[in-house]
Amino acid sequence: MEIIFATRNKGKLKEVKEILKDHIVFGMEEIGIDIEVIEDGNTFEENALKKAVEIMKAAGKVVLSDDSGMEIDCLNKEPGVQSAYFLGEHTPYAERNAIILDMLKDVRDNERGARYVAVIAAAFPDGRTLLSKGIMEGYIGYEQRGENGFGYDSIFYPKGYDKSVAELSSEAKNGISHRGIALREMEGLLREMNT
Repeated sequence: MEIIFATRNKGKLKEVKEILKDHIVFGMEEIGIDIEVIEDGNTFEENALKKAVEIMKAAGKVVLSDDSGMEIDCLNKEPGVQSAYFLGEHTPYAERNAIILDMLKDVRDNERGARYVAVIAAAFPDGRTLLSKGIMEGYIGYEQRGENGFGYDSIFYPKGYDKSVAELSSEAKNGISHRGIALREMEGLLREMNT
C-alpha cells in the first residue's frame, strides 16, 4: 500500500519508514504537499485525525498522521498535547530539555515519572478513518544524554532502561517506542481492512 505520512520531521519520517517497511511511505515534501494544519485539538486523537483528513483531501490518497508528545506527571502532564510548542515553537529542543531539567531539579527519583504518547490516524479517500495509540512509560533523567534521537529523547528514560531514548539504537527504540507501538497496531488494522 502507498501511504503518505503527514510530517515534515525527517527524524519521525525515518522512524515511520523503518517500522512500516512493508509499505511504500512518502513524506509530504517527497510528493510536493505543502499544507500547514493547525493542531488546535484538546487531545492527541483530535489533532492526528484532523491532520490526516485535511492532507488526505488535498492528496486524494491514504494518509497517516500522528500526534505525539511527552507527559510529565509532576508538571500536571505537561507538555502533553502542546509538546511541539512547549516553551515556544522555535525554541531548540536542547534548550527546552535544559529548562525542563531545571524545572525538575528538586524533584526526587520516584516523582519523575513520564510517558511518551502517540496516536496514529489513518484517513482514506472513501471517508473511512482509523485510530491507534501507543504509550511508552518512563521517567525524566537528570541530564541530556545521547545523540540518536530528536525532541525530548535525550532526557526521557524508558521504564527498565538506564539509558535515554537518544542513547538507544534505532532498532531498540523502534521496538519499544510509543510511535512504534501505535504504528504496529495501525499496520494490523490496515491488514485487516485488506483481507
